[in-house]
Amino acid sequence: MNIIFKIDTWQEIYHSLRNNKLRTFLTMIGVGWGMFLFVVLLGAAKGMENGFEKTFSGFATNSIFLWAQNTTIPYDGFPKGRKMDLHLSDLELLPRKIKEIDYISPQSSHGKFGSMGESFSRNGKKATYTLTGDFPVGNKISEKKLIFGRYINDADISGNKKIAVIGEEVYKNFFDAKKNEDPIGKSINIKGTFFNIIGVFRVKKNSGPDNDQSAFIPFTTYSKMYNEGDKVNVFAIVSKPNADLAVVEENIKKELKNKYNVSPEDTNAFGSFNLGKEFDKLTGFLTGMQILTIVVGSLTILAGVIAISNILLITVKERTKEIGIRRALGAKPAEVRNQILLESVVITLSSGLLGFISGIFILMIINILTKDQDGFPFYNPTVNYSEVFGAMAIMVILGLIIGMIPAQRAVKIRPIEALRSE
Repeated sequence: MNIIFKIDTWQEIYHSLRNNKLRTFLTMIGVGWGMFLFVVLLGAAKGMENGFEKTFSGFATNSIFLWAQNTTIPYDGFPKGRKMDLHLSDLELLPRKIKEIDYISPQSSHGKFGSMGESFSRNGKKATYTLTGDFPVGNKISEKKLIFGRYINDADISGNKKIAVIGEEVYKNFFDAKKNEDPIGKSINIKGTFFNIIGVFRVKKNSGPDNDQSAFIPFTTYSKMYNEGDKVNVFAIVSKPNADLAVVEENIKKELKNKYNVSPEDTNAFGSFNLGKEFDKLTGFLTGMQILTIVVGSLTILAGVIAISNILLITVKERTKEIGIRRALGAKPAEVRNQILLESVVITLSSGLLGFISGIFILMIINILTKDQDGFPFYNPTVNYSEVFGAMAIMVILGLIIGMIPAQRAVKIRPIEALRSE
């Protein structure tokens, strides 16, 4: 392929492209647009994936949320409609019976699941917020970003301490956030009882069941406040890695039905939400988007490469006399063929690079516009360069293969016939 290193070859290619600027531009549009679309769609899909990962960062996605409801089937002497409850004693039973369980976080709340919130007050200000009794393990399920202080610990639980970790919105309502007032050690009145604030947390928008308009207190303190004994509203159950969450969910309900004398066929006694199942659907959707992106982008690029071949066929026909003269002056068929192929590669590669650069530029703009948008799961749209350059390599190879059609047409031109055609 000495032709690549000949200045004359590149001069001829340059003059050919320059003399047909409009045709060259139209030829490059197809491949350039295909590569542009490929890069933008691939980056957008990755941005959505990064956005969801950011949204759920610090949250145990392999979780099951379980709560008690009412029975719908009479069983073992009990009538239907019996109200069920979860208890702290279940914390020992379930992990012992179901080895796939990693840990369980019990919670009880006022202000969630349709219940009324609790009254908060400080220095004459009043408001209603969600109040949750929690264990330290609860922060492993949904990790909270602390902007002041700490979260609940084991000593708070065992000592039934009157301490609270409040959300950022609660903090802004009762303290001077503009002056960054430190709330640690100060008190807030909840349901007529004073609690010392030990921490303030911030929750990202759309990042799970928690929000900033809430407060967390030790579960033991919560139980005494509402005289609920060892009753629990909700279990957040995290499975061990690689465990089948659907099976774990089924076994949990089976064990609870057995313990509380509930019919095995009763599907209403215990309600649940399988977060892992829903998260798998989401990741499957994102994977499908990436595959669709690759398919659409690849087909668009292919269409562009085919367009280049068609344009080159027209070009060869228009350059019949030129090619004939070259052949008459001693140009070998291989030289003519290689020049046409090289033109195809130059057009394909140039348009692909322009499309790639334009796509990266658009992704940079999108990243700037969506950088601080927590309400929409989109973050840092990037592309895998190995995929892009792999697509570009395939694009060049296709350009070579499809370029063989006009190249062979050029080789078949006989000098005498070419000169006679004029």
